[in-house]
Amino acid sequence: MIFRRRNQDPRVAEDLESREDPYNVAQASRIYILPNMMTAGNLFCGFMAVVSCIDARLAATAENGHYLAATSGGYYRYAVYLIFGASLFDMLDGRLARMGGRESLFGAEFDSLADVISFGLAPALLMFCLILAPSQQYPWFREIGWFVGFFYLLCAAMRLARFNVITNPLLHRGKKESSKDFIGLPVPAAAGTVASLVLALLKLDDAGKSLNWFGWVLPLLMILISGLMMSTIRYPSGKNVDMQTQTRLRTFVVLIVLIGLVLLFREVAILGLFLAYIFYGLFRRWKRPRPRRIAR
Repeated sequence: MIFRRRNQDPRVAEDLESREDPYNVAQASRIYILPNMMTAGNLFCGFMAVVSCIDARLAATAENGHYLAATSGGYYRYAVYLIFGASLFDMLDGRLARMGGRESLFGAEFDSLADVISFGLAPALLMFCLILAPSQQYPWFREIGWFVGFFYLLCAAMRLARFNVITNPLLHRGKKESSKDFIGLPVPAAAGTVASLVLALLKLDDAGKSLNWFGWVLPLLMILISGLMMSTIRYPSGKNVDMQTQTRLRTFVVLIVLIGLVLLFREVAILGLFLAYIFYGLFRRWKRPRPRRIAR
């Protein structure tokens, strides 16, 4: 084996080296079926979430409050579950690509385009249709609702573009990334926060409580989430967690308790987990000591 490598044909060595180069045309455009099937599932869920938001508005404006035998609240729940499904597909496509060593530039770009729909457009439309647009007590929300939704979508698209740039192999030739943290709030986490918030609001609506008062808070929360996506605050990615990851007994018990709370208090617990993730990054940024300036 050693003898063959030392006396390897230079043309064969050049071909092997070109295959490992991510900027090789053949390597960059390769479509690996399993990771990209997961990305396609992500895109499908995002598209169907948008369709569900449109169906919800048609049901809300119908005389009997139904469209195709479902209410607006039911369609909004479908949209929320589809966004969660898109998050699951998004997590799977990255893990499958890393596990199989089948990452390509095509896959990265395809994933970002799918994320713009699933975690950018769908949550923005969900928020706009459910809270900001239909508010009758504060009609001026119709004037600002489109702007808040577009601002969220804009930040999500820019966040994904920045992620593609800073993780581009051209910027990391010959070295590996030292940190696995995300820079800025990840777009799936932002979308999950919006979706879980809508799920909690629908539960309040089922209990007969008015949602008009929340119209004062939601635009500010959406702007905060949008700003965090474009910030430089670091958030844990969880990419190092795999089948070989070990943990302490105390941490394992806490995870079991959290899973139990999610099963018992689904809407509130899911929203609490996403909010805890958001404020964890803020707290870690605030707690981290700043470098001292040397007096001259």
